[in-house]
Amino acid sequence: MHRRLTGSIVLEGLLIAGLLYGNMGAAGGGTIQGTVKVAGLASNADAVVYIQQASGTFTPPAKPADIDQRRMQFAPHVLPVIVGTTVRFLNSDPTPHNVFSPDGEKYNLGTWPQGQTKDHAFAKCAKAPCVYVQLCRVHPEMEGYVVVLQNPFFATTSKDGQYKIENVPPGPYSVAVWHAKGKSQPKPVTVDAAKPAVVDFVLSHTS
Repeated sequence: MHRRLTGSIVLEGLLIAGLLYGNMGAAGGGTIQGTVKVAGLASNADAVVYIQQASGTFTPPAKPADIDQRRMQFAPHVLPVIVGTTVRFLNSDPTPHNVFSPDGEKYNLGTWPQGQTKDHAFAKCAKAPCVYVQLCRVHPEMEGYVVVLQNPFFATTSKDGQYKIENVPPGPYSVAVWHAKGKSQPKPVTVDAAKPAVVDFVLSHTS
């Protein structure tokens, strides 16, 4: 009996889209991979590389994606999701934390103690990516991001800038990258199941 597994796969800092969603491309699809370099930064982590538009309807996962508040940080610092995904915020610190965002429809989930969670569904995104900065009113130095996308063909970069998007249906696409402190123009790519498509980016540093 064959069972399909869903969920996030984290491998050496790479968030791989993988087979996360039931109506995603078949496992025989192609791969987009490469590196992202951000000028002026020591680390190239937390860039989100994504296909701008993909045909089809994509159902968000039934299980919430997780962001933890631990050691006075949002973890992960950047979380990409498809529109409709619910994100569960956990407080793992011994001090109370708050979660709010001034972006999009704006929200404030309140303040809660260690061990408790609050959920928020990112149900709206007229034009991806829709970026929501995550802040804490109790600790203004804390900052994280939820990046809402149209489809599940995305990946976040590791510290050395590497990324890999797997199981992409063959065909032509436009690949873009989002980073909190860098920007670059999208690039065209043609995906072939027979060999990986390599797309590299060098981002100009923004303040």
